[in-house]
Amino acid sequence: MPKKLHPQTQAIRGQMEKTGFREHSAPLFLTSSFTFDSAESMAASFRGEGDGIIYSRYNNPSVDELVAKVCALEGLPAGFATGSGMAAVFASIAALVQQGDHIIATRALFGSTHQILTSILPKWGVRFTYVDPENPETWSAALRPETVMFLTETPSNPGLKLVDLKAAGKFSKDNDLLFVVDNCFATSIIQRPADYGADLVTHSATKWMDGQGRVLGGLLVGTEEVMEKVTFFCRHTGPAMSPFNAWVISKSLETLHVRLAAHCASALKLAEWLTDLPMVKAVHYPYLPSHPQYELARRQMTAGGGIVTFELAGGIEAANALLNRVEICTRSSNLGDTRTILTHPATTTHSKLTPEERASVGISDGLVRMSVGLEHVDDLKTDLLLGLQP
Repeated sequence: MPKKLHPQTQAIRGQMEKTGFREHSAPLFLTSSFTFDSAESMAASFRGEGDGIIYSRYNNPSVDELVAKVCALEGLPAGFATGSGMAAVFASIAALVQQGDHIIATRALFGSTHQILTSILPKWGVRFTYVDPENPETWSAALRPETVMFLTETPSNPGLKLVDLKAAGKFSKDNDLLFVVDNCFATSIIQRPADYGADLVTHSATKWMDGQGRVLGGLLVGTEEVMEKVTFFCRHTGPAMSPFNAWVISKSLETLHVRLAAHCASALKLAEWLTDLPMVKAVHYPYLPSHPQYELARRQMTAGGGIVTFELAGGIEAANALLNRVEICTRSSNLGDTRTILTHPATTTHSKLTPEERASVGISDGLVRMSVGLEHVDDLKTDLLLGLQP
């Protein structure tokens, strides 16, 4: 097979070698362990020699296929699949820091990532400093002699703030920092952080990668040096993805390119439409010219993504009315589904943040996050109007 393939081809054709049954679609390996031809080959596998598979907590053919596909999509050589997206985020930090280390993190992060930084890592003597994702001057000001990592998420959840990946990559390289990027919202179809120097990229595969709200999963892909540490950590702490979930997500990757194109097209149409509604105070979408980082989005993203957030003039009461009245859109904390989902971050995904912390990352009481599905746009407009009318 040619080495240079387009991403959509890699996602479809990057299958494991066929078994003796010559199957067209990759089989599912639902087994916890594997056997060996001899005592010598078993011992060699435990020494890290040869290609024997030992145990599904370490690796599994179904999981390996998924990891190989995501590595190819991200342009990175090694990876590990975890049981959830947050397991991947936690491993991306815990595997690479030690007591006394300091992390620089962009302030606009998912709520659970915030909890790891503020409530879990300090117990182990790991400190952090939040910086403005849009202002590199704050990055330099946060540097300490013990700083080892620059952690970011772009676009951010839910405010859709962007980080200049080129600037972040240079900052990390110049200061000898590990550059870690949560690429969940964009996926490797829309942007590839490794092209800007990222050492490690994480995904919640639960979202766009699965794309149909079926299974949980997380992915970490990175450089050989970084992934050696991450793989050691994950193999011995046990957050491995199940073979079944890996098989489901791997099959879903085959349609990710066409699904995401449709999600993005509908999201842009809805963002433009929402902008003209009097009850909507503001609309946030990277490919809207009104987005303050529109030019940056056009440089480092091939599309605007499938998430639109908008602020309602009526605050939390208006947000609750919208979520309670819609008949097609789903009320859920998930995203990246074929079905359009509405979430009120201030009372759900980011409710553990203080009002001041939410305000600092642009989460107002009237902010609604919409994960745009694959329904007809006109049906979604009609449904949204049910909840937006006074």
